[in-house]
Amino acid sequence: MAAEAKNWRATVLTLFPEMFPGPLGVSLAGKALASGLWALEARDIRASATDRHRSVDDTPAGGGPGMVLRADVLADAIDAADAAADRPEERPRLLMSPRGRPLTQSRVVELAAGPGPLIVCGRFEGIDQRVIDGRRLEEVSIGDYVLSGGEIAAMALIDACIRLLPGVMGKLTSGEDESFSQGLLEYPQYTRPQAFEGVPIPEILTSGDHAKVAAWRQAEAEALTRARRPDLWAARASQKRPKNTTEG
Repeated sequence: MAAEAKNWRATVLTLFPEMFPGPLGVSLAGKALASGLWALEARDIRASATDRHRSVDDTPAGGGPGMVLRADVLADAIDAADAAADRPEERPRLLMSPRGRPLTQSRVVELAAGPGPLIVCGRFEGIDQRVIDGRRLEEVSIGDYVLSGGEIAAMALIDACIRLLPGVMGKLTSGEDESFSQGLLEYPQYTRPQAFEGVPIPEILTSGDHAKVAAWRQAEAEALTRARRPDLWAARASQKRPKNTTEG
C-alpha cells in the first residue's frame, strides 16, 4: 500500500544545503512542497565537525589524489539526523554514488511508497568505506558518469519519487504510461498543429479508434525499446518467457 503523501519526507546530508530545494522548489515538485504533500530537510554535514576549522575531509589512506570525507564526521551527521524526533521510522539510507546500483523505475516506486529516504551526498574522492558499512548505506547511481557531488543525483531521485505521490500529478495514468513504467520506452507523442513542416500527425492517432491507437502506441514503444535499449528489451523478454516445468 502506498504511503500517504504527507508522510513522505526526504532528508539530505550535504556540504551545500543551500543547493536545496533548487529545482525541487518549482513546477509540480515545488507546488507539492508548498502545499505540504511532501517535506524536504537539507542538513549540513559540517555541523558535525568538531574542530575550529569545521574540517570534514582528509587525505586518502594509502596515498592518492583528492580528499575523502571523514568517517567520524559523516557518521555523526547520519546519527544526528536519525536522532531527530520527527524522523520517519525505518527509512532507507541512500548514498548517491557512481558505483552504486543503477536507479530504476521499480526502485523509485518502492521508495515513493515508503516514508522517504535519508540521502547522503558525497564529495571529493568519496567517503570512508567504514561509514558505508557501519551505517548500512545503499549505494545508488543515476548513470555511468561522474558528477562533482551527489546533490544533483539526489535531486533527480527525489523528483522521480515525488511525482508518484498521491495528489502530486493530475492524472495517475500519465505516470503509468511513461518510459520504464511498463519496462518499455514511451511511444512518440504528437499534438497540434495537424501538420508541422510538411509532416502530419500519424493518421491513426486522429482516427478516434481507441483500440487501434493503443495498439499503435504499444508497437511503437516496443520498436523504440528494441532499437534504443536492447538491455531493457532482453530483460522484458526474459520476464515474459514461460518457465520450463519439465521434471527430470
